[in-house]
Amino acid sequence: MTDHRTPLDSVLDTVGETPLVRVQAAPDEVPVYAKLESFNPGASIKDRIGEYMVEQMLERGELEPGGTVIEPTAGNTGIGFAIAAGQLGVDAVFVVPERFSVEKQQLMDALGAEVINTPTEDGMGGAIDRAHELAEEMDGAVVPQQFSNPLNVEAHYETTGPEIFEALDGEVGAVVAGTGTAGTLMGIAEYALEQDPDTHVVAVEPEGSLYSRTKGEDVEEAEYKIEGIGTHDPATNELFDPDLVDEVLQVPDRRAHEELKRLAREEGQLVASSAGAASAAARHVAERIRDGEIDAPHDSVATVFPDSSERYLSKGIYRSFEEWEG
Repeated sequence: MTDHRTPLDSVLDTVGETPLVRVQAAPDEVPVYAKLESFNPGASIKDRIGEYMVEQMLERGELEPGGTVIEPTAGNTGIGFAIAAGQLGVDAVFVVPERFSVEKQQLMDALGAEVINTPTEDGMGGAIDRAHELAEEMDGAVVPQQFSNPLNVEAHYETTGPEIFEALDGEVGAVVAGTGTAGTLMGIAEYALEQDPDTHVVAVEPEGSLYSRTKGEDVEEAEYKIEGIGTHDPATNELFDPDLVDEVLQVPDRRAHEELKRLAREEGQLVASSAGAASAAARHVAERIRDGEIDAPHDSVATVFPDSSERYLSKGIYRSFEEWEG
């Protein structure tokens, strides 16, 4: 986050150190605090992995100066990588399934990246396959692959996790986060469990996603509107380690939509559907800690609001549930 007391050399110096703000609707006995990742320069949590992964790949020689980063992405990761690539002297190409936010794709283009669309019905698996095909066709191209690259987890272990614990003086009872690639939750969870092995760790997914099956839950696969989290094929999400997670909570689209609208109306928080899901789940966990159903080491819950609602206005995010395209 920009430090108003000191001039900075680059927009990359503003990545991270985002505010941690209380969710006012949570129980007073067990407050919930959310990292507001829209304060990053690209307005999402993915700026963290964009900067961290590009810097690390350059440092390790996996990516040469002047080379090309090719990434399959729903959008925010592309923006984060595009910002980092532009500042660190490499090119960027992003493979994006058609259904994802037009705003995100326009921003990637504005940042100097090339955007290639793949059919919606092919999902992220199709985007991943196409990214690797392109990398084989281009000299000096690498696919960082946020879904399988340990640097994704490491970025949050090194930055997001420590920031949460510093802000709360180490008193974190539970960590609750939406799970897409799983990098955010895994990185925070690894850090949290090192600080206190009794920290309660909760993965959040949309109803219809299949992460719950990794914890033995018999859930049904279905389409969902919540964007940026969840999976139809947990095998694709190689970073997710169920052993680090106490439970997976499913949030219905309608509940996430209600909560994101409530956050705007009552708390001035302009966040998107993944944050709505995270907030609903975190409040539920806080209530269970308060009621003695969860034995957490501290009476507090930390969660993450990954980005802003402004990227989803074209999809009617603040309209009725039926009008919201997701």
